[in-house]
Amino acid sequence: MITTKKIALGAALFLASTLVQAATTAENAAKLGTTLTPVGAEKAGNAAGTIPAWTGGLETSADRYTDPFASEKPLFIIDANNAEQYKDNLSPGQLAMFKKYPDTYKLPVYPSHRTSKLPQKVYDAAKANATNTTLSEDGNGVVNYVEAVPFPIPENGLEVIWNHLTRYRGGALERSFAQVPVKSNGAYTAVKITEKLSRPQYLNDTDGAEDKDNILLYFVQEVTAPARLTGNILLVHETLNQIIQPRQAWTYNSGQRRVRRAPQVAYDAPGTASDGQRTSDNSDLYNGAPDRYDWKLVGKQELYIPYNSYKLASRELKYDDVLKPGHINPDHTRYELHRVWKVEATLKEGERHIYAKRVFFIDEDSWQVAIVDHYDGRGELWRVGEAHHFQFRDVDVPLLTGEMLYDLQSGRYLAGSLTNEEGPGYDFTQTFKFSDFTPQAIRRQGR
Repeated sequence: MITTKKIALGAALFLASTLVQAATTAENAAKLGTTLTPVGAEKAGNAAGTIPAWTGGLETSADRYTDPFASEKPLFIIDANNAEQYKDNLSPGQLAMFKKYPDTYKLPVYPSHRTSKLPQKVYDAAKANATNTTLSEDGNGVVNYVEAVPFPIPENGLEVIWNHLTRYRGGALERSFAQVPVKSNGAYTAVKITEKLSRPQYLNDTDGAEDKDNILLYFVQEVTAPARLTGNILLVHETLNQIIQPRQAWTYNSGQRRVRRAPQVAYDAPGTASDGQRTSDNSDLYNGAPDRYDWKLVGKQELYIPYNSYKLASRELKYDDVLKPGHINPDHTRYELHRVWKVEATLKEGERHIYAKRVFFIDEDSWQVAIVDHYDGRGELWRVGEAHHFQFRDVDVPLLTGEMLYDLQSGRYLAGSLTNEEGPGYDFTQTFKFSDFTPQAIRRQGR
């Protein structure tokens, strides 16, 4: 049955598809797999030899957590005493962390390894997207998009951020992790969370699903500890163009035993169980509609970013080993020199958000935001975000094993996506039905 809602959405999507910016040329697309990697990074290393060439990424292996670089020692360690020497390869946020924590904050820098690798179907999709996918005129949607990396050869900041938003995360997965608000003195209570996520094309039963053309993914999140938060569930139908069709969200409150619409789960609304230490759009360092900001592509630079974080993912570590006052324990971190895209997001006149400006540094190989600096309404640097890259070599998925958000003003921080005490953490073998992502499903789950 064709509903009024479907007609309206179809008309809107048709309008969006007619108001687009041009895709890249076939000549440019021919560089993919030759001078560029299949997803658009520079295949060659840098002139200094400190960034190697990409040669295909880390070899596929069932051995997910064993550190392939365990025998390596740091080339050097950056601290407050020598940070000025390396400032050209550090973000303003990293430099501010050295000033905030001069005695404890350090960056152990190791040899660089370009380990990011994706399945061939993603490479094929990127090739097709290069000449077919476009932005809608307002930039709030993508048109003629196939699965992952819509803009392997980006021409503006919005295209770069869309590559992050839509990057391949395994198609469907289930994960258990800890999100930990850490006080300035290091005290914390870990919040345990389970999530299920699927793109529409990976559902094994789509009965009842509507408007799939504008759905990026389906998502369910449940808090399982501590007891005071247990049973609260969030359901999200994440849309591609959130101006045409806003993100659809519902919450189940275990105290009220009711499912309610949750339009507030977006932009700068407080993030789930974060003790006010992140916004809704801080998850994954950035998510959601880009319409409140003007986006500027500054270009590329070489930056020391968290990478190949096998030490941080170790199953031998406890959260007490990782979480320290001010920041995580640098003994368990690894930084490497990589090329990143630099994108500045400035709040549009008349729009509202607690972050007036955000500066993103996005890994060229994985399209994952690696570092992001957040500025408040006074123009002062406020929060520094880091995603600790981890190559899931059993499934060829570059993702993360920890995301940190450091508050320079309060001395608190939020450590998310930690899995050290959560068994396997990520399960990429799961498949789901559309009925797993409905308000009725979270009502049953809550009971």
